[in-house]
Amino acid sequence: MALAACGGVTPGPTPAPEGELAGLDWSTTTAFLDSAAASGAMPGAVLGVSYQGARLTYGTGRLGLDDSTHPDANTVYDLASLTKVVGLTTAVMLAVDEGRLDLDAPVRQYLPRFSGPEKDGITLRQLLTHTSGLPAWRPLYLEAPSRDSALALVYATDLETPPGIEYRYSDLGAILLTQAVEAAWGMGLDSILARRVFRPLGMSSTTFRPPASWAARIAPTEDDPWRGRIIRGEVHDENAARLEGVSGHAGLFSTTHDLLVFGEWLLSAFQPETPEPVCFNGVLCSAGPALPAPSVVAAFATRQHLVAESSRALGWDTPSGLSTAGALMSEDSFGHTGFTGTSIWIDPRNQLVVVLLTNRVHPSRENSRIGPVRRGVADHVVLTLMPDAKPRPDAVVEAR
Repeated sequence: MALAACGGVTPGPTPAPEGELAGLDWSTTTAFLDSAAASGAMPGAVLGVSYQGARLTYGTGRLGLDDSTHPDANTVYDLASLTKVVGLTTAVMLAVDEGRLDLDAPVRQYLPRFSGPEKDGITLRQLLTHTSGLPAWRPLYLEAPSRDSALALVYATDLETPPGIEYRYSDLGAILLTQAVEAAWGMGLDSILARRVFRPLGMSSTTFRPPASWAARIAPTEDDPWRGRIIRGEVHDENAARLEGVSGHAGLFSTTHDLLVFGEWLLSAFQPETPEPVCFNGVLCSAGPALPAPSVVAAFATRQHLVAESSRALGWDTPSGLSTAGALMSEDSFGHTGFTGTSIWIDPRNQLVVVLLTNRVHPSRENSRIGPVRRGVADHVVLTLMPDAKPRPDAVVEAR
């Protein structure tokens, strides 16, 4: 997708980076991101960085083909599978900390409907690490006319492999885990997160099913053949749409600003020696959400080694080989990506959060050039902050 195809409107000059870190030389990073947008890897993007408590945000490009608005820290993006970590994994982590869920209990303890050959022994831990044996996906939106019938199909889906044998990234597993979390809490995932995380943190632009009043600042996603229109302000993922826009596998919308707040909240768990409470987003410390015990947060961010060649922690991923974290973030890092072109990586060793939000699926999901952009941005950010950083021992280093 060339800029010449972007509605014939040339965006204005790209603003400079903003925030406490803007005094550093970000020219290499911003030029790399500008070039990616100009070459069509995505219509636009917003980068967010938090380093030892100081922040930077930088937007480039435009919202979409027919919208030359420049994206910024308050532009709302469809997070896609970042929902799995910012939303679902966080709700599971809180539930584990409070004794509502046991990761090594069978799923059927919370969802009696989930039963069948080899299913009875599947645990919540296996759902979180994508080692349950469930298939990656099925087209629920085509097979079922309603949310209830779609969920019935998920419960009835046969395993593809025995549990605990191999890693297979599964949206179906995340949908099941959502049902278990909602059963444990006695309320919907959207309500859990709004009450326990997003509102207390002041993440006012993070929600499922954003209101129509947000439309002008939401980046559009795909020109969707199923729905027959460009999607803007409703979830891109078709199965999440069939589940009425609220699911643990996809459905959250958010901004770079809010995700930096979220990342800093998790980072604070790795600094238990801090003598004073950490404040977020101008919210009083006493009003902020309590973190789970640091040991619980650390466990969720630690690679599980349940099956060979899996880099998965609990819900989160960890860097390995040719990672979207790039080659320079530490081995302690954890993060995730989203199909629409989103990513977040958190590095406790260096007190670093890197958020990259794009709508690379606009106007088509066939645009697959986001991978090198994610890796390149991560490496440029680390080198700007830590010029002497060395690649991880297992990292694959790409030429720039």
